[in-house]
Amino acid sequence: MAWYDEARFYHIYPLGMTGAPKQNDYGQPVHRLNDLIPWIGHIRQIGCNALYIGPLFESVGHGYETTDYKKLDSRLGDNRDLTNFVKECHAQDVKVILDGVFNHVGRDFFAFKDLQANREHSLYRDWFCNVNFYGNNEYNDGFSYENWGGYNLLVKLNQRNPAVRDFICDVIRFWVSEFDIDGIRLDAADVLDFDYMKALRGVANEVKPDFWLMGEVIHGDYTRWVNEGTLHSVTNYQLHKALYSGHNDHNFFEIAHTVKRLYEMGGNRPEGLKLYNFVDNHDVERIYTKLNNKAHFTPVHILLYTLPGVPSIYYGSEFGIEGRKEKFSDDSIRPALRYEDYQDAVHHNPYTKLIAALGRARAACPPLSYGDYRQLQLTNRQYAFSRNLDGQSVIVTVNNDDSDFVMTLPAGNCSEYVGALSGQKVSVNNGQICVNVKANGGDIWMPVTDQTADFFADSDNAAETTEAKNEQVVTDTKKQDTVADASADIPTDSEAKICASTASSEVQETASEPEPEVSKLESIQEVAPAQPSLKLSEQEAAFQEGFEKGKIAGLQEAILAIMEKNGYVTDQMRNDVYNNVYHDSLINWVKSFR
Repeated sequence: MAWYDEARFYHIYPLGMTGAPKQNDYGQPVHRLNDLIPWIGHIRQIGCNALYIGPLFESVGHGYETTDYKKLDSRLGDNRDLTNFVKECHAQDVKVILDGVFNHVGRDFFAFKDLQANREHSLYRDWFCNVNFYGNNEYNDGFSYENWGGYNLLVKLNQRNPAVRDFICDVIRFWVSEFDIDGIRLDAADVLDFDYMKALRGVANEVKPDFWLMGEVIHGDYTRWVNEGTLHSVTNYQLHKALYSGHNDHNFFEIAHTVKRLYEMGGNRPEGLKLYNFVDNHDVERIYTKLNNKAHFTPVHILLYTLPGVPSIYYGSEFGIEGRKEKFSDDSIRPALRYEDYQDAVHHNPYTKLIAALGRARAACPPLSYGDYRQLQLTNRQYAFSRNLDGQSVIVTVNNDDSDFVMTLPAGNCSEYVGALSGQKVSVNNGQICVNVKANGGDIWMPVTDQTADFFADSDNAAETTEAKNEQVVTDTKKQDTVADASADIPTDSEAKICASTASSEVQETASEPEPEVSKLESIQEVAPAQPSLKLSEQEAAFQEGFEKGKIAGLQEAILAIMEKNGYVTDQMRNDVYNNVYHDSLINWVKSFR
């Protein structure tokens, strides 16, 4: 097991986050990288333990037109700043990987400057691809060359030249010896020469135990890149697309089929492919901008943190910020952020609270990092799967619908589960659990163990996180106040039976009346502010429990009565009703008959 098997990444585009100038005048260093040091604590606070940061090295503009591979961009500071930054990350148990832009260089790169000056006589003419001294370009060099992406600003390196390979391999060795980094993300890996990547992997294996090579790959068979000879992982753009479009189209089939295809690509083994999963990054629009229903922020990120692969959060997206990709500018998706504006977000921002809770859940559940994947239930709007390791099963449920949904799912070898986000406990009956999945929400159901108790003893209570999330993120979901007054007069057992009977008839009336803010069923008893400090006697508590069961039974009977009027009720349909023991869900079920 390597560190990246349990990694939860935070991704920073430093030139943007620090507000550095768009153009580099190669002047005196400005120590903006130091402004990111306070963010390391934030990274840990939201449950991340690894940082992908880049590009970092001297360039003229956006960072991907490298001028000097061995010098921190002067707009960010000097090499001592980078050394200290990585040291501080390590002190806070955060691994660091940098952007390796090894496919192309900038026009100010020393070898290209020599080519401009010496032309055919340059010692570096073979460092670049398809140099043609009979051609020309918009810079009037008097020669042409192969570029990347149609931009002559980005000069393509000749990766088959042994001198180029040796130079880049020495760069990697320098980064490790000078800055003590833990891995590299290879830019444009889908166009890198495979022998070139094998040479880079050889250096990775040499410089440091568990040194991680991850490549930027958009499409194709990921196993071409992810194997013992080339890279450890690649960017999972296939899942990225499925996650946002699967929610926008209410089509969980797209997500599940993508996961299945990728899982099969890795040989149906949890260790087969450890892909780098993300919902946004420095090249694509923010997930909050892309989602048609902003409430889907919750199920999208639950899936990000629980599906096979290594999850990553792009800086700022944990705050729910917008970012739209524009034709001639990426400024909107690479904004400057001040730490002071967000230092308390984990306590006050519902999106940040959610991400922090997911980070803790991922860290507390080894099956989410190492377990296999088994699909349990799938519809357009509901999706459930399990991650299983050494007899322990973690169950994940998500719902993209505007109404709650009840799922009855096969459970693992334990007697009780608890929701990592809700704090709700459910018992295993006949090898199954029945759970209510909130509208535009979801949960991670963990077996109740000693480790589970430690998880809920964490500084931020997970149930508290979800309560805030439901109130602020899912603003289009109506709340139903079901709080009973503990100080109300306690009726007798016979009165409880009358209440249960009355519930059935009241709910049937509800089905034909305009939707109220509080159901008529709840008007049976006086609704008043809860008094958590007031303790009920055993007799009162027993009645309360019986009364609640009576309400549930009344609702179930009402639903079955309506279903029977509409047609034949199968045993499975009847079981689905009796397995649903959630008041709000039953109320919504009644309303759905209209």
